[in-house]
Amino acid sequence: MNTNVWLGILIPFVGTTLGSACVFLMRKELNPLLQKALLGFASGVMVAASVWSLLIPAMDMSEGMGKLAFIPAASGLMFGFLFLLLMDKLVPHLHLGQDEPEGLKSHWKKTTMLVLAVTLHNIPEGMAVGVVFAGMLADSTEITLAGAFVLSLGIAIQNFPEGAIISMPLRGEGESRLKAFASGTLSGIVEPIAALITILLSGFLTPVLPYLLAFAAGAMLYVVVEELIPEANEGEHSNIATIGFAVGFVIMMILDVALG
Repeated sequence: MNTNVWLGILIPFVGTTLGSACVFLMRKELNPLLQKALLGFASGVMVAASVWSLLIPAMDMSEGMGKLAFIPAASGLMFGFLFLLLMDKLVPHLHLGQDEPEGLKSHWKKTTMLVLAVTLHNIPEGMAVGVVFAGMLADSTEITLAGAFVLSLGIAIQNFPEGAIISMPLRGEGESRLKAFASGTLSGIVEPIAALITILLSGFLTPVLPYLLAFAAGAMLYVVVEELIPEANEGEHSNIATIGFAVGFVIMMILDVALG
């Protein structure tokens, strides 16, 4: 792999790390309105990335199937949803603001399960980055180096608030700044790992690349619909999250169309 690929798969992790570093600059608690805006923003980025960077290229790659070109995108998307649904049921994790953990019963610490909740989000994001770079390395005409970097940058942008959203509450619950920062950062380490594994398997995955692009899109959309949007709309001032969603969606759309 060349330098561009290594840089591309590490950019999202840098976003998470920078977001987690907010714990050194801000007070113990993240302002609720700011948290809503950040959750909405992250949701908008992920939805736009799923459409422009993953689903549309998947259908473009399948155009040889004629009117059936939707099959890889549709089936891959549904498998992505089902995969995250299964992970949600199996992996013990705890969402912010909730008292009851989800997944199989365990005796893990609350902080561990909070980090695992964000880690579940990051697996499909890492796969998405890996699969677009795998497509670029396979000389797919639908995926350029610029397009792969746009997706990587877009996920890094939405990882910034995600890092802050995990580290700041941990600090508010009494964790030291360093430990809260480390927990937020480690929640994102799965992204470059998932991306690297996907790229290393690219020789076997090239024939099913459209399915994998759609799979990553489905998994990301599951996270948005199941977790990010409901959390952003809890309580009052849900319109803040709606505005954040619009801003995130438009920014990612512009990046993909203008630079991709």
